[in-house]
Amino acid sequence: MTVAVDTDLALELRGVTKQYPGTDTAAVSGVDLKIGRGEFVTFLGPSGSGKTTTLNMIAGFISPTAGEIVMHGQDIADLPPHERNLGMVFQNYALFPHMSVWDNVAFPLVERKYPKDQVRERVRAALEMVNLTGFEKRRPRELSGGQQQRVALTRALVFDPPILLMDEPLSALDKKLRQRLQLEIKRVHREVGITFLFVTHDQEEAMALSDRVVVFDQGRIEQVGTPDELYRRPATRFVAEFLGDSNLIEGKLVTQEGVPALETPDCRIPLPGLLGGGGNPSGEEQCVMFRPEDVKVVPGDDEEAACRGRVREVVYLGSEQRVIVTTESGRDVTVRTAGDLTATPAVGDTVGLRFSASNAWLIPKSG
Repeated sequence: MTVAVDTDLALELRGVTKQYPGTDTAAVSGVDLKIGRGEFVTFLGPSGSGKTTTLNMIAGFISPTAGEIVMHGQDIADLPPHERNLGMVFQNYALFPHMSVWDNVAFPLVERKYPKDQVRERVRAALEMVNLTGFEKRRPRELSGGQQQRVALTRALVFDPPILLMDEPLSALDKKLRQRLQLEIKRVHREVGITFLFVTHDQEEAMALSDRVVVFDQGRIEQVGTPDELYRRPATRFVAEFLGDSNLIEGKLVTQEGVPALETPDCRIPLPGLLGGGGNPSGEEQCVMFRPEDVKVVPGDDEEAACRGRVREVVYLGSEQRVIVTTESGRDVTVRTAGDLTATPAVGDTVGLRFSASNAWLIPKSG
């Protein structure tokens, strides 16, 4: 089926749904998404949220029950995987164990019957791009996990696919190596300039890599946005809680001398500017999000403290500490502090809490 072509789009999903026989709930339900050429887009969500199923429908490994998957003006939903010409990096890399690094990378070119001189030049350039020159004769078992990942990435890119799909390719690696390879993947993306679609359940990974992040939950898209938009302006309660630590404080919005504040049984938090252009009427129950870095621990007798509580836990994280304070009503508030550990309050101390209104965010009731 041929459809109208938008030259700025690499891919468009229109009402894509996957319902497995014998199930009451769709694995993916009515997904609509536009992905621009050259974008780095990450599908993020917990296990079973639909992110990998959506990627597999784009790749052609799973057929959608309904909807269109449009690439280059063509609905490719019924095309087999090999006719979509997409690059794919799997979670386990899927390298051929009996082949050398050179032959693994050359495989998609040989299958596509590229001339031998082009195969040689493309493989050489691709291995040079990921710093694997000199490893051409090695077998996968002779490589580290990070090196195998780079071979898989190179093999998926060597034939210039319009889109590269990656299904949690860094999940088997330790944290330090993952962080190093994230930088490598970003560099490669800048160099090749094609569209990358990446799947992960790791929030930090999604934030570090992506131009935009698509947050999935229960087979639906919760929100699409830049990492900063999702972190600072979550559209739903799920996004606020899933993407990083958050303090969601419920209370009544009140106004005194024109300044709104959130009032709870043990807290009164001034929120100048929160309501914006009209906002919500005073007196309504609302939920306001504060990230841990937007809360400050102060002495218990601080007159400007919004509320008081007792330190329940202090977690040392190197360059920062996570302090959990239980307020008088039993609410836990997480605070992230940096600096001298000796200045951090001890477990059991009575402290006050100040909340920064500049980054406070009203969570919609529907979220």
